[in-house]
Amino acid sequence: MSFKEFIKTEVRPAVMKEMSLKNQFEVPNVVKVVLNVGAGEAVSNKGSIAKIQEQLGMIAGQKAVVTKARRSVSAFKIRQGLPIGVKVTLRGERMYSFLHKMITIVLPRLRDFRGIDHSCVDGHGNLNVGFTEQTLFPEIEYDKIDKLRGLQVTVVTTARNHAKGKLFFEKLGVLFKK
Repeated sequence: MSFKEFIKTEVRPAVMKEMSLKNQFEVPNVVKVVLNVGAGEAVSNKGSIAKIQEQLGMIAGQKAVVTKARRSVSAFKIRQGLPIGVKVTLRGERMYSFLHKMITIVLPRLRDFRGIDHSCVDGHGNLNVGFTEQTLFPEIEYDKIDKLRGLQVTVVTTARNHAKGKLFFEKLGVLFKK
């Protein structure tokens, strides 16, 4: 069973019952997953963006896009238009396969993992998780990376508030701290 079918057959009815919703379209659903890596070292090391782009592409399964600075910040030596990060937006089947991988493989790999903090779900029901290193993902080989980098994952849902979003993610299998 694919992760999309799991959501449709198991998660959706459970959330409907617990929230006492009458219409299945009121149940929160995943819209997109955005992976983002900020590259502050790109100011001095021009080759770092290409390596980050390659690694993020391997993790996501699709090509990553370079993000550029919108305005100049002299304190950080950043000029407008300078590449400062890499991002990928996942939708459709890639989104569901990434979510399944993140929930079942990557989160349990975290050291001393006792659950995600409740504040990771924002007021609109979206989940924001930061990973300290990219080696948690099975596609990345530790011997072939040049530097450990953080990774931000945002799961955007149709949930309207924190409580609905948290319940939806609990039913998906995301573990929250007590």
